[in-house]
Amino acid sequence: MLIADAQVHIWATHTPERPWPARAEPHRAPLGKEELLAEMDRAGVDRVVIVPPSWEGDRNDLAIDAATAHPTRFAVMGRFDPEAPRAREQIDGWKKQPGMLGMRFTFHTDVLRQPLLEGRFDWVWGEMEKAGIPAMVLFHHEYMHLADQIAERYEGLRLVLDHLGLKSGKGITQSQNFATLDNVLALARRPNVAAKVSAMPCYADDKTYPFRSVHPHIRQVFEAFGPQRTFWGTDWSRLPCTYRQGVTMFTEEMPWLRGQDLEWVMGRGLCEWIGWA
Repeated sequence: MLIADAQVHIWATHTPERPWPARAEPHRAPLGKEELLAEMDRAGVDRVVIVPPSWEGDRNDLAIDAATAHPTRFAVMGRFDPEAPRAREQIDGWKKQPGMLGMRFTFHTDVLRQPLLEGRFDWVWGEMEKAGIPAMVLFHHEYMHLADQIAERYEGLRLVLDHLGLKSGKGITQSQNFATLDNVLALARRPNVAAKVSAMPCYADDKTYPFRSVHPHIRQVFEAFGPQRTFWGTDWSRLPCTYRQGVTMFTEEMPWLRGQDLEWVMGRGLCEWIGWA
């Protein structure tokens, strides 16, 4: 069975030669491609989609370097600035970059949402649709209607809802997070929308493996989107468990997820959705 992780970050240290755009505090020391590759081998993970982290800005160099060095193990959903010089030309050549399969956008803060609300992304969705570029998007539940509007208007654009739109941070409980899960489940009616059940241990109130408190919610997503549009992922660098446990939580601890359904969720569906042959 192919095991393909829908999201892991890699990043380097903030330096004068390679500065981050703003002060940020990542959750751990820098993580490079070779460390990640070793952890993948220990965990039994065949492939990883690298998503450059927000604190490094709209920069994809490390992810492309990893995909160039290990093209069978890494692919990239890269960051894109719609207001950058020659942005339209970048879309034309987007998939010509090594390992680049799509784009990833984060709209989970007021600052990050503002360009979207002001219409500065309007041209991007149509160009991505024409170019066959899928997108991973992060919206919290109260703004999930914005993802719905994009999916409705651009029916040929494939969207993946990151982390089920869940919030992270001190004081946010599991019950608060999943109380509005229906806002996500409603988008299952859109055939061009998939859901990423990623980083699920991070959102569990029971802090020990196998994090059974979130299993019913994962099953809700599975039943709404189906196995071909439900994608396993870990966001490994912030997991409260080992990488291997992030795998076996799904492969060994959910009796209702077996056979071909498990194959779709653990990697086949993701790879077909984003065009990773």
